[in-house]
Amino acid sequence: MVRLKRLAAALSSQLPSADAMLIAHPQDVRYLTGFTGSHAALVLRSVKAAGQTSTKKNAATAMLFTDGRYIEQARQETKGAGVVIAQGPVLREACAWMRTQGIRHCAFDAEHTTVATLETMGAEIASKLRRGFFQAAPSLVARLREIKDANELVRLRAAAQLGCSLFHHLLTAIEPGKREVEIAAQLEFAARMAGAEAMSFETIVASGARSALPHGHATTQRLPKRGFVVLDFGVMLSGYCSDMTRTVRLGPASIAERFAYEAVMEAQLAAIAAVKAGVTCGEVDEAARCVLRQAKLADYFTHSTGHGVGLEIHEGPRIAARQEQRLEAGMVITIEPGVYLPGKFGIRIEDMVLVTRSGAEVLTPATKAWIEL
Repeated sequence: MVRLKRLAAALSSQLPSADAMLIAHPQDVRYLTGFTGSHAALVLRSVKAAGQTSTKKNAATAMLFTDGRYIEQARQETKGAGVVIAQGPVLREACAWMRTQGIRHCAFDAEHTTVATLETMGAEIASKLRRGFFQAAPSLVARLREIKDANELVRLRAAAQLGCSLFHHLLTAIEPGKREVEIAAQLEFAARMAGAEAMSFETIVASGARSALPHGHATTQRLPKRGFVVLDFGVMLSGYCSDMTRTVRLGPASIAERFAYEAVMEAQLAAIAAVKAGVTCGEVDEAARCVLRQAKLADYFTHSTGHGVGLEIHEGPRIAARQEQRLEAGMVITIEPGVYLPGKFGIRIEDMVLVTRSGAEVLTPATKAWIEL
């Protein structure tokens, strides 16, 4: 209920002409109401519109529409909103309901609404009202989701801890000759046996020259006798994601390879040290790049330094060059610099980090010291 009130207030403040907002992105619906089904639409009145209808009998501030697959689930899980089991397409019924409620202007999240969906929604609005009825809104729910509350932090810590335990388990399974997909399968099986609902994303196991691929998903390639193995994975627990990367070594390394690993480690630690409330995302990114620039490896760091994590594996804020958004206490972000030398090797080290007023708390404390197997 608190989250719905915050969204209604944000809507009235940032888009005062809107009477309501239509939310259909599943993770946004879950965040606002607790409903975990895969298909739903939520209509939320703005503070202004809710006040105008507060004296009317049965006037709902928020109404969730879903289909017959979720009759009991929606009634059990949904908090702060009425529930309607749609007899037809969910979005069309939500729009038809708004028409009966006298709503004349409705905001929608443009980031998650296709042109085709917008046309479907518009078909339920009378032609004389259709022009200007739907108004693109900034990503209001996504912005609220960036700051994690105490309950969310409990879930994120648990997911991160499970990921760490899997890494330690996985070290015993890594050996030359095994296929990358075998390593990924062992990791994912162990995750499910430990209670994970799913993996947060497709597991990355990239070995040898393939470690130079930042998103080198596991293949049938066999692990070499000598080379790096990049392990990037996460689990989903109670709806929340974890994300971590460790790079281990098979066989002896050259001086250049060991130097690169130590440079990435130093860059990652420098970026973590730069994290605290009030610092810009760009400043954190620069802290990592500065170290790699001094090591003459900055040209091989080809992606952003990190991103937010929560109900989705990629959320705001974005930790990247020239990003002026300031970190706030309660944000959970990744710090994941890397270097990738095409045809040779790649190295990445990643942790989940909680932003605090005075600094950062690492949520994935699994060792990142040099490991040679």
